[in-house]
Amino acid sequence: MSAWSPGGALVSSIEITAATVQRGDVIQHGGHACRVGDLFQLPQGAKQLVFESGELLTMHARTRLVAVRMLRRR
Repeated sequence: MSAWSPGGALVSSIEITAATVQRGDVIQHGGHACRVGDLFQLPQGAKQLVFESGELLTMHARTRLVAVRMLRRR
């Protein structure tokens, strides 16, 4: 599902894994929408996400989450 948003950005709801998560993805976590500010590679394919709010989330290699990703037009 994609939606138009002001400013020429396309918003898309996607399924992410530790292999596909990117900075800027917005994840619904604990009832709050949190934007990924930074991420770190951990052993065995896991990643630790640092949200802009300061919260941490560890995604194991097989974890799947739904996120919103902004796709900017060039």
